[in-house]
Amino acid sequence: MLKRFLPNWLAGILAGCVLLVNTLVWGVIVFLLGLVKLVLPLHVVTVLLHSAYNGWRGGNRLGLKIGCENFDVSFNGEVQKGAWYLLISNHLSWLDIVVLSAVNELPAPKFFLKDELKYVPLIGSGAWAMGMPFMKRASKEQIAKNPKLKGMDVERTKRSCHNFKQYPSCIVNFVEGSRFTASKHQRQESPFRHLLKPKAGGIAFALQVLGEQFDGLLDATLHYQSQGSHICRDFLTGRLTHIELSVEVREIAPQLVGDYQQDKAFRVEFQKHLNVMWHQKDALIAHNHAPVTEVCPDVANSTGEL
Repeated sequence: MLKRFLPNWLAGILAGCVLLVNTLVWGVIVFLLGLVKLVLPLHVVTVLLHSAYNGWRGGNRLGLKIGCENFDVSFNGEVQKGAWYLLISNHLSWLDIVVLSAVNELPAPKFFLKDELKYVPLIGSGAWAMGMPFMKRASKEQIAKNPKLKGMDVERTKRSCHNFKQYPSCIVNFVEGSRFTASKHQRQESPFRHLLKPKAGGIAFALQVLGEQFDGLLDATLHYQSQGSHICRDFLTGRLTHIELSVEVREIAPQLVGDYQQDKAFRVEFQKHLNVMWHQKDALIAHNHAPVTEVCPDVANSTGEL
């Protein structure tokens, strides 16, 4: 609303400053509360941490409202505030995380992190303080050398999810593993017009570890409209005109939960299922919108398989 009364450049600068200050302020608060939690692991400290996280989400909403006049969110299906979800999404910009965190209807978005990240200042300590799970996975080569490692990665991650399970959340997974760009699309020879190839390993692992905890799957599709071709730069210069998030609420079929790393038959079926979903998402984007980035050529004779 405020953007209507400000020049584009001023609205963009103001929105960028709000997001930056918001992240710094709440990031420091979470870090300090994390230190308190390390010494005094009390429930009240965890409650304060989640309140700080929600404060960060609220600041992100404010920044987006200042920087973009139209922010539309639609749900096909009902999302319960006290439920658990696995959210999968296409990935277009660093702004995607801000957008997903700013949606009130979603339970607090959280992430699986690589075990090595726990030692990174602020990121690791903040994620630990918020009870986000860290993954430490054994490779096929390591398992071959030491069979005792088989299944230990799942058990380790389940243990790290102990506190994580106490607060309803949606686990976010950007299935493409990287932001969409025309060059990446061409390099991959992606069979999808507006998407990169999906990477099934991360979502399969999340379902294996927390499958029984999830109440459903949220299939999110992000789209931006702007006066330029670079989402981040356009937002910071006030030229981002529309943010749209469409969410399809799906059930998680029992056959989607299994050992992706060790069970070859399950891995093949899981990839097929994910590719079907990705073709549907690609068709939705093609039907409703022209892409923000430059149009990428279709790949002839593609099958959509990973």
